[in-house]
Amino acid sequence: MKVWDFPTRLYHWLQAGLFVGLAASGFRGEGPHMYLGLGLFTLILWRIVWGFVGSETSRFKQFLRSPKGVLRYLLGRLPVTPGHNPAGGWMVVVMISLLLLQCLSGIVVAGLADNLPLAELWLTDAVFDISVMVHGICARLLPAVVGIHLFAILVYKLRSKPLVWAMVVGVQKKLSVSTGDVAIASNTRALLVLVVAGLVTMAIVALSLM
Repeated sequence: MKVWDFPTRLYHWLQAGLFVGLAASGFRGEGPHMYLGLGLFTLILWRIVWGFVGSETSRFKQFLRSPKGVLRYLLGRLPVTPGHNPAGGWMVVVMISLLLLQCLSGIVVAGLADNLPLAELWLTDAVFDISVMVHGICARLLPAVVGIHLFAILVYKLRSKPLVWAMVVGVQKKLSVSTGDVAIASNTRALLVLVVAGLVTMAIVALSLM
């Protein structure tokens, strides 16, 4: 059953690659760290918007559940449905939120926010210091969150649920309930959203050079 659209799969693997590059260059204090960060920022903006206008399984409203729903899933009282399970859905939100905080704080620390509108009002020394602190905290939290994510993938693999392969080919099997076809949004829509996200990043960079 087709579950994951191409844009979501592309985002997933690009994010993984950029995260590895950012972790390596950031902790060593060298390399194209800022450029990788801007690339990741563009991807995060793309994914956030795609979470509202994208394919059915990519939308936040489809995979976010209440704490009670997550507990019922963990206790095996909910059937398997297409896309992220209730626990995995919240992991997606946590990772995107941390990555967004990391990117935004990095933009401030790198001086790319100095010429943004009204920066003289909100970009104070306190905001800069907080951004430095947030950037450092997220840099240490994210590997732990990614580790939990990878551990969950391993557990599902041992239970004969190949999540990695599903994110490669877009197909998910062995659903415990009968469902209709997943509504897949067009790649053209995804490209338009990506272009807009890229323009936002380019605008930030352009303003920083003024």
